[in-house]
Amino acid sequence: MALNSITSRPSAVLSRKFKNSNTNVSILTHSIKSISFLNPTPIFSNLSFHKKASNEFSSVSVKASSASSSSPTTISRELKIKSVPTKPIEGQKTGTSGLRKKVKVFMEENYLANWIQALFDSLPPEDYKNGVLVLGGDGRYFNREAAQIIIKIAAGNGVGKILVGKDGIMSTPAVSAANGGFVMSASHNPGGPDYDWGIKFNYSSGQPAPESITDKIYGNTLSISEIKMGDIPDVDLANVGVTYFGTFTVEVVDPVADYLELMENVFDFSLIKSLVSKSDFRFIFDAMHAVTGAYAKPIFVDKLGANVDSFINGVPLEDFGHGHPDPNLTYAKELVDIMYGENGPDVGAASDGDGDRNMILGRGFFVTPSDSVAIIAANAQESIPYFNTGPKGLARSMPTSGALDRVALKLNLPFYEVPTGWKFFGNLMDAGKLSICGEESFGTGSDHIREKDGIWAVLAWLSIIAYRNKDKKPGEKLVSVSDECESEGANKMIEYLRDIVSKSKAGDTYGSYVLQFADDFNYTDPVDGSVASKQGVRFVFSDGSRIIFRLSGTGSAGATVRIYIEQFEPDVSKHNMDAQVALKPLIDLALSTSKLKEFTGREQPTVIT
Repeated sequence: MALNSITSRPSAVLSRKFKNSNTNVSILTHSIKSISFLNPTPIFSNLSFHKKASNEFSSVSVKASSASSSSPTTISRELKIKSVPTKPIEGQKTGTSGLRKKVKVFMEENYLANWIQALFDSLPPEDYKNGVLVLGGDGRYFNREAAQIIIKIAAGNGVGKILVGKDGIMSTPAVSAANGGFVMSASHNPGGPDYDWGIKFNYSSGQPAPESITDKIYGNTLSISEIKMGDIPDVDLANVGVTYFGTFTVEVVDPVADYLELMENVFDFSLIKSLVSKSDFRFIFDAMHAVTGAYAKPIFVDKLGANVDSFINGVPLEDFGHGHPDPNLTYAKELVDIMYGENGPDVGAASDGDGDRNMILGRGFFVTPSDSVAIIAANAQESIPYFNTGPKGLARSMPTSGALDRVALKLNLPFYEVPTGWKFFGNLMDAGKLSICGEESFGTGSDHIREKDGIWAVLAWLSIIAYRNKDKKPGEKLVSVSDECESEGANKMIEYLRDIVSKSKAGDTYGSYVLQFADDFNYTDPVDGSVASKQGVRFVFSDGSRIIFRLSGTGSAGATVRIYIEQFEPDVSKHNMDAQVALKPLIDLALSTSKLKEFTGREQPTVIT
């Protein structure tokens, strides 16, 4: 059988046009244009043929000369598909955050494979047949093995090409920027043999798969009987390069390059560099041994000129260095201690397991997620080129404080309050109604992608501070910057609160506070008309104070009770008060009203932010 020529297509899945009126950016991944064996003087050298003992695979390994890419290429003559019999496995209910369980569950026979096949069975064939999908993850334990399973099932179902990050690493924002694919992550939850693992699928424009798809996935897991797999060997993920198996291609790519190019088109890197390279400015970034460790040095050091010692925990590890990659005051303690220590850096930041969350700190100062998105929105037009015509609209999740509301009012921008869940922002973005948004659990982002984005938030803050300091002369002072418990008790507490809400009315008194209204937040999406109910119990008082209770199930076991306390304080002289002191009356009211201790047995929160 003669192998005449193979021409690879550009990785068009990574080409995106920004909807921002003044921004037109096209990003393409690296592609090998053509390989011809009819040319008597081919541009490739070092050809060597390899044949497996079973004769199942015959391939050519190619190393490109200096006239082409330096990435190794392997070409297999054919792709064989095999059918693997299977049966349904319980417990594969899928949400917009995908499927999350303990690692040992995913390692059970066909557990992951069933879900991946069910996904392909749920998609219209035109969405993936002969198309390109992206595969990446946060570097946690089991990602490498899982990547091989996903690649083989993609081949078996007719996908044309898989773009996979080197070593299986690619942040959630980078996958979203590529307009869709698989994300291997359990977000900010711990990793390792005894901890969590997760898989989710980003759809069409890069947003998490909608419920119409996740419901189909779950339905198909209940009736699955066959897994279609490409009968191919494991792909070398440790080296950038291209492997061809007949009509199926796997390209191992640098996970940073295209995302970095996107960031360079959103922000003014020369402006940020003018700040970061100042001798009297110090910046520190904590990657928490998670995926952004792969991005920190290329972006902050190589491109922006930060010192090489300006990031900590920068090597992605399968167990996150035995840490909990959740960027908050509790789990990012090393960074917090540095920032609150004597002569701490000017700006500190951290990101989580898969790179979509962030925490921002100043010297001895913590920026709440609610304030962070408000400050970014207030300063975006003058500080960030992507927003040079102004944001289209602003939005926050319901539990996030009302600071962003005030920015929207001041800037005369459309404002939306949505349930917790990034898909609600994505619908508004796709409709051209939203530019900047944030949620209470350290998620901030914009319509440059359809996920929250940790490094984007850090660059936004550096841009704002750089803009504020752009005219400073040398020597002038620079401008500076949830409770886990068992599900049963948590659910009982929320049901108890819903009962209180059903009987409440305006004018009821709660201590010294007068109730304006109480409800269980529901949301009707103005774009697609979908309804999200039971999104959080809230008590809103006549002075604008709010107490919000919400259950979050982002871990693989148990539940997290999140309690949000908010109070508007117009007296400037009280703005430096410790939040725990200023909010103590409301905190006490929240604890007594909810009977938190009685239902959960918790004396105090695990995390306070």
